[in-house]
Amino acid sequence: MTSLFISPLVRAACPILLALALSLSATAGGLEPRLHAIRGARIVSPGVPPVPAGTVVMRNGVIEAAGAEVRVPSGAVVIEGAGLTVYPGLIDMGTTLGIELPAMPRQPPFRTPAEVDGAKRTRIFRPDILAAAYLRPDAPELARLAGYGITSALATPPGIIVKGQSALVNVTAPAELPQDGAVGQDGRSPQVIRSPVALHIELTGTIPGEGYPGSLLGAIAFLRQNLYDARHQQQLAGSLPGRNARTELPARDPALTALQPALEGSMPVAFEADLAREIHRALGIAREFGLDPVITGALEAGDVAEELKAAGARVIVSLNFPQKNRSIAPDAVEPSRELRARMEAPGVPAALHRAGVRFAFSSAGMDQEREFLRHVSRAIAEGLPPDAALRALTIDAAVIAGAADRVGTIETGKTANVIVTDGDLFDERTRIRHVFVDGRAVNLDDRRPSGRNTPGGD
Repeated sequence: MTSLFISPLVRAACPILLALALSLSATAGGLEPRLHAIRGARIVSPGVPPVPAGTVVMRNGVIEAAGAEVRVPSGAVVIEGAGLTVYPGLIDMGTTLGIELPAMPRQPPFRTPAEVDGAKRTRIFRPDILAAAYLRPDAPELARLAGYGITSALATPPGIIVKGQSALVNVTAPAELPQDGAVGQDGRSPQVIRSPVALHIELTGTIPGEGYPGSLLGAIAFLRQNLYDARHQQQLAGSLPGRNARTELPARDPALTALQPALEGSMPVAFEADLAREIHRALGIAREFGLDPVITGALEAGDVAEELKAAGARVIVSLNFPQKNRSIAPDAVEPSRELRARMEAPGVPAALHRAGVRFAFSSAGMDQEREFLRHVSRAIAEGLPPDAALRALTIDAAVIAGAADRVGTIETGKTANVIVTDGDLFDERTRIRHVFVDGRAVNLDDRRPSGRNTPGGD
């Protein structure tokens, strides 16, 4: 029987063989096969018409079939879907939750300015840090996102200037797998969907310590110098052996080596940039060094949407929309720039959509994750079509993360990250009833938040 959604990848690789391999793997590991079916539900997946009443079958972490004519296999745990809607799991494209970097070692008293600069460099220049290598699989703050329909997130290293490389991860870890040592330096954990995703750069934060680079212009100069140094190191490594085989190759700086994929264009570079002038600077650096730019934060991205489109940049819009400063007296005049930012922020996604810029959403900076979907609804109220909002939360986020072959739609052969609601995703009255991460049902009672789009009992 043919399912409704068939991805191009799986047309080339038979899904039956994939499901069989996973089943054999589970049996060999002494685990019961995971088989779930959501029967008779409305199925909504980006890019195809909704199915009014269909069935989604998930076996061992993979979507085995989805469509109106799909039958429930024997032995499946069945959820009766009448009155329910199945969506792909939502993707949060920016969080530091669950990332725990080791504490910086205590430094002995510095004797020279060079030692001071070296110590500072290790704090603000860390392109070789892999978020996946420092992910805590049992992090409750990350797992809590499942209660809001978020099944995967872009985990980004904290820091300033060159922060490191992000990873797209599931928000929960397999409970039946050992937690200790589950994540290695290569980032290949069952919880990791893709690693690395992008190199992350932030030029506008507070730079620790005194001296260079102590300002925005200093941070830009620092970044450019290291990009030039990395390019020179690569050129030197490629030229010396051919010129003189007896010439000793200079020691390679691992941090500069970690910049090579970005300079080669094989790894996107995510620039944290809110203001229009900051976005201009980021795109200028990308042009200068041939980088593949992604803009994150993007508070004023609507003002430069056409430039972003021309540069081929993707955008990750922070849903941490500006709020009125509570320290300002009620009768005080709010600064015009702050007022403008607060009023226009929800309209940025619609402006990017009109310009044809691919974008996604992140919760970066939000104090309350329950505001995630509420702020998407505010963007819809400002002109963003609901289908574009769904794409930004699912397949467009997956494309930006380089994982569209794994997540983002309900298709045969993709990872079984799905959510089940009792209504339209963006309706204020809708509640999330079921969440599956990698085909595992999440116990929402353990992650029961309060407010909109939250789990509810029967």
